[in-house]
Amino acid sequence: MAYDFGSIEPKWQRTWAEQGVFHVEKDGKGPKFYCLEMFPYPSGALHMGHLRNYSIGDLLARFLRMQGYNVLYPIGFDAFGLPAENAALKYGVQPSEWTWKNIDHMTEQLQRMGCSYDWRRRVETCNPDYYRWTQWLFLQFFKKGLAYRKHAPVNWCDSCQTVLANEQVIDGGHCWRCGTAVKKRGLEQWFLRTTDYAQELLDCLDELPGWPERVKIMQKNWIGRSEGVRLSFRIEGTDLDMEAFTTRIDTIYGVTFAALAAENPLVEELAKRSPRGEEIRAFVRKVVHQSEIDRTAVGGEKLGMDTGFFVLNPVNGERIPLWIANYILMDYGTGAIMGVPAHDQRDFEFARKYAIPVIPVIRPADGPVPDGDALEAAFEADGVQCNSGSFDGMPTAEALPAMSRWFEEQGWGKREVNYRLRDWLISRQRYWGAPIPVVTCEKCGIVPVPEDQLPVLLPMDVKVLEGGGTPLPGATEWVHTTCPRCGGPAVRETDTMDTFICSSWYFLRYTSPWTDAEPFAHDDAAYWMPVDQYIGGIEHACLHLIYARFFTKVCSDLGLLPQTVREPFTNLLTQGMVLKEGTKMSKSKGNVVDPDEIIRRYGADTARLFILFASPPEKDLDWSDKGVEGAHRFLGRVHRLVEDRLEGLRAAGAPLASSDLPRREDRDLKRLIHGTIDRVTRDIRDERQFNTAVARLMELSNALGAFKPADGTAWRVLREGVETLLVCLSPFTPHLCEELWQMLGHRDLLARHPWPQVDRTALAAEVVTVVLQVNGKVREQLEMPAGLSREALQEQVLAHEAVAARLAGKEILKVIAVPDKLVNVVVKP
Repeated sequence: MAYDFGSIEPKWQRTWAEQGVFHVEKDGKGPKFYCLEMFPYPSGALHMGHLRNYSIGDLLARFLRMQGYNVLYPIGFDAFGLPAENAALKYGVQPSEWTWKNIDHMTEQLQRMGCSYDWRRRVETCNPDYYRWTQWLFLQFFKKGLAYRKHAPVNWCDSCQTVLANEQVIDGGHCWRCGTAVKKRGLEQWFLRTTDYAQELLDCLDELPGWPERVKIMQKNWIGRSEGVRLSFRIEGTDLDMEAFTTRIDTIYGVTFAALAAENPLVEELAKRSPRGEEIRAFVRKVVHQSEIDRTAVGGEKLGMDTGFFVLNPVNGERIPLWIANYILMDYGTGAIMGVPAHDQRDFEFARKYAIPVIPVIRPADGPVPDGDALEAAFEADGVQCNSGSFDGMPTAEALPAMSRWFEEQGWGKREVNYRLRDWLISRQRYWGAPIPVVTCEKCGIVPVPEDQLPVLLPMDVKVLEGGGTPLPGATEWVHTTCPRCGGPAVRETDTMDTFICSSWYFLRYTSPWTDAEPFAHDDAAYWMPVDQYIGGIEHACLHLIYARFFTKVCSDLGLLPQTVREPFTNLLTQGMVLKEGTKMSKSKGNVVDPDEIIRRYGADTARLFILFASPPEKDLDWSDKGVEGAHRFLGRVHRLVEDRLEGLRAAGAPLASSDLPRREDRDLKRLIHGTIDRVTRDIRDERQFNTAVARLMELSNALGAFKPADGTAWRVLREGVETLLVCLSPFTPHLCEELWQMLGHRDLLARHPWPQVDRTALAAEVVTVVLQVNGKVREQLEMPAGLSREALQEQVLAHEAVAARLAGKEILKVIAVPDKLVNVVVKP
């Protein structure tokens, strides 16, 4: 009978579901293991990246169950977001209808893959039962002072018609979702104080040895800790001060201009006081329409406007012209800089363009003081102070701390630590998201919605607007409500939350998704958290992963989690992309491979096996139709291996010890069986190198296929080998292995069967290959009994017929023997 995956796979999927094989509770007998993949957005159908992600997670979950772990392995859907609104416009349906239809379809796809999820725990972030608790968590942040509203210059995407957090502005100033150049706009927005946790977010990275170093470096750079001095420059003729932060206070004597970001609130204050106010505002409008990459790139065009105001250098009282410059961003530091063109390249380019003096205050350690007029580029290296008053002659390493202390002692500034990380802007001017649970009352101001009135339900009867933007302000009955504090009229907040809020705590909800009294039960989360293995794409290194770490720390501080749970994910595996012909799959390139079609033609087991075998998990995988066909042929051979010898295999008895196997061929096969168990276990458990594990199982399969059992004893060895193959292969291809396990006569489910143990006595080699060297050059490779002493090895090698012939007539000066490895004979030339 041919390998009929079309009937085998649905059969075992039904069996696992009916028997609740993958249901898990916190009181399991074995040690807990929380295995989790980043949950998908319900875009309509799984793509090959999904298939790879979930194949890796399912392999680990199945393997660990067989190893005796109590494995939590859940799934859900990150179901709010802009694509649902776009689909509503395209297809004329409500976002909710489109989303739930996709969730149902993708659930069916995951089930056809054979993923061993505890489906009872599925969560959907658009479900009121879930976003009720997203809103509840927001209120806890608000009570703790971690959520606040303010008017601020924000990142605006014209295409998506919404604001973006700093982390969602990528590739030098473009929207993370659609790629449109981002602009700056001033709006009233809600923020979360991620900066309150900046140092802990940085420090705890050193406590995550199970994370890829690349991801930790990306997060360290994004958080961007820097030590320096915050100082004020009085703006001459006004009551205003310009605040700046510098990591190079040792260059203070070289300041020849100061500059503000176009978005700095001081700019408007100056415009009000200047006869050139409209000119200043026009320049600001020009700058804010530039992309971030155009504004900040070294070598990019520098644009500036002299405001006509001056600031005073506190160290010498010099008047310094105050400019507005396009390369200064409000998101970094204070949105203002002290310009030191001799020692900062962008300042240098700006100064040269606008004929601003260049004054060197650091010289090379082995060179003279540079001529500022002749400099061709800024000198940014460490050196020795010059033109710096009493600090002249001091090396940079000494000058920085000394001048920082001096500056603070004089009362001109204060030493502090600054971060590149900014508070998380969570307001979105979109419909399909979790409503922010506050109202605004004319008498009471901003008032949180009482917890017993949650969830604030998203209205389902609104029409998504053409061209983007949110329809919520037009939902009059929903917007106008009653103030919970005074009972007077109030209006709801019409912004919704960034969808990354929803995905910042979903892994906690999985621990007790059925509770309706709290977001998650403390005892359940205490048992399961942290996630032991998290799997997903590296593209979320500075988005989801930072936000999830922040949420976990806040939940711990709120008492929702034990204080010991400060990090959400102990180990992180960032899988590579699935490519086709060397490029990323995309509909526009016409190189998309449909998982449904692959499963229909070859079966889920084939798709899983190819994905896990074709590449190490952290590397990109280049899709190969021939590789898929090869994986399918291999599974056909495994099927025939059992079917063609089924009668003999079913009749064979229990395994025998190596000492009870008289034939060397039987002992050799048993050694290979247990060597395979040993190496495959380490490949999966320790190395996470699933492709090499498959390769070893293919070697075992080939050996089993070639083995010719001579008697009942040999049949017992063969059955042990076939059962080992099925057990070790089952996390990769669970349906076929479950079918063949039943064919062998087993009544238990392979999904519940323990992982095989290595018989160490079976691993001992009987013969070894010993290399013969003559004067250090390899001349022969000889099979010798394993375990010979140095003297016995030397005697047997020299007595060997081929060796004796090679050494005939030669004078032996010395013999060096290394047991089980080599014999080197030194002869007289």
